[in-house]
Amino acid sequence: MGNSPTARADIRRQINDFLSARRGRLTPEQAGLPAGIGNRRVRGLRREEVAALAGISVQYYIRLERGDVTGVSETVLDGIGRALQLADAERGHLLELVRTGGGTRSCRRALANTTLRPPVRRILDSMTALPAVVFNARLDVIGANALGRALYEPMATTGCGSANLARFVFADPASRTFWRDWDTVADETAGLLRAEGGRNPCDHHLTGLTRELAATSTAFRDRWALHDVLVPSCGVRRIHHPVLGDLELPFETTPLASDPGQTLLIYTAEPGTPSDDAVKMLASWSARHPDAHQS
Repeated sequence: MGNSPTARADIRRQINDFLSARRGRLTPEQAGLPAGIGNRRVRGLRREEVAALAGISVQYYIRLERGDVTGVSETVLDGIGRALQLADAERGHLLELVRTGGGTRSCRRALANTTLRPPVRRILDSMTALPAVVFNARLDVIGANALGRALYEPMATTGCGSANLARFVFADPASRTFWRDWDTVADETAGLLRAEGGRNPCDHHLTGLTRELAATSTAFRDRWALHDVLVPSCGVRRIHHPVLGDLELPFETTPLASDPGQTLLIYTAEPGTPSDDAVKMLASWSARHPDAHQS
């Protein structure tokens, strides 16, 4: 089944905004081009410069940037990716949008991924030494083990609705204390939602969430306008826990292959560090507060 005219128009706009934003962030010098003479009328690369770098005609690139991507080949997209110096996540995002916008894939309905399968629940419950949570593509927290609930306890007491990572980051002032690296977390949170918007641009629940956040949070609105796509799979989180104080916890994420859209997030701590001691204390604290952030 084809996409509706409204859906097609929205996808074309997303393609236009994404390519324009990526073009605007690159200077001629960064792209290996001479800066030119006189004042430039655009902040970044001109369309004709992107076309030349990608090895396509200016007219063709203009058509693509306007969202007319019917029949565009992956070879052309690869050329545009190189010209705009897209990261892997950004290339994937563009490809997802083009597949839907070009009519080779219909918009999918929102996935029913708001509950955990029993085996995943048992895996979570068996993890007694590491905090772990599962979230879906819209960043709803849909499951956690005891340590995960204890670690995310401030999110459970939020006054901004259901447990959702994006709402906590952008709608709850407490998040700026909880995440000591709040700006990084905010960047990545907006980037994750943008990536999901490319995978499933017709998810009305996701659209509703981003519109809600854009209407209430300047910090989200500014980041959303950048069209940055970020899909971090590992890193380190600097957290201030209300009971345990400051923590530095490496994390790893892995998608659950049998549950599209669901991701398992696991925190660890370097052995012998204060954060390691704190995680062990967290296990004791969570045992005394079994109702914290029930999921």
